[in-house]
Amino acid sequence: MPSRRAVTGLSQEPRQRYAEEVRLLRAERGVSLRQLGTELGWDPSTLGKVENGQSVGSPELAQALDTYYGTGKMLLALWELAIADTQQYKERYRDYMSLESGSVSMWHYGVGTVHGLLQTPAYARELLAAGGLEGEELDQQVELRTQRAELLNGEDVPTFRTILSETVLRTPLKNPAEWREQLEHLLTMSERLKVIIQVLPQSVGLHALTNTDTMFLRAADGSTVAWVETGYSGELVQEAPAVERLQLRYDRVRDLALSPDESREFIRRILEEVPCEPPN
Repeated sequence: MPSRRAVTGLSQEPRQRYAEEVRLLRAERGVSLRQLGTELGWDPSTLGKVENGQSVGSPELAQALDTYYGTGKMLLALWELAIADTQQYKERYRDYMSLESGSVSMWHYGVGTVHGLLQTPAYARELLAAGGLEGEELDQQVELRTQRAELLNGEDVPTFRTILSETVLRTPLKNPAEWREQLEHLLTMSERLKVIIQVLPQSVGLHALTNTDTMFLRAADGSTVAWVETGYSGELVQEAPAVERLQLRYDRVRDLALSPDESREFIRRILEEVPCEPPN
């Protein structure tokens, strides 16, 4: 019997699927977020975060939506799957962080954002806030990310290579001064002996790691693992054949990237395009 193929076009990732279903149901009902919030008694911004995948919300919200749309317990079931997937992701990420701290070399490809080890506090704050964090939790996560960046400071640091998609450098922060600071930080870090920064121009088109944020961690014993991440989930790849296949893809992308010197010049040109703040 031939294998069955998905035909709905909807995501198979639980968190994204939940967001899609909530969004589609509202569209079918023909109500705005504000109208929905008024009828349910929920903040429209909370509903918006659920629809765009920034948050899964509470089980009470899922139940309220099921009641409103007459979907039985469908949304609550999807919420439970999304929560379970989120917990599994956190566990995998903790394993990754442990391996990261003990690595002797790290190879990264960034499809949409600057890697956390190279982020300024302002960049980290805006990125994490865009993901739905706020208040004290946001402050704590920015502090943790700033502390994590210390991995590249000191004497006994790992060799760190990152290939940044041009998209990363074309996606500025809201504050021009903070964006300039981030670009300048990349230039400063690129001058370090053990930090290599390369840019992958948009002109290369589709490639072996399109839409796949990837990191390889090599331990002192020579073993290598990979962390592959999308906007909704991440996977720790440890099986040697799978890691090797990913490394071959990474090598192809590295061959397409600008050299470190060319990349520094590219970042300088982007920096020149950043508008200066008007005088007080």
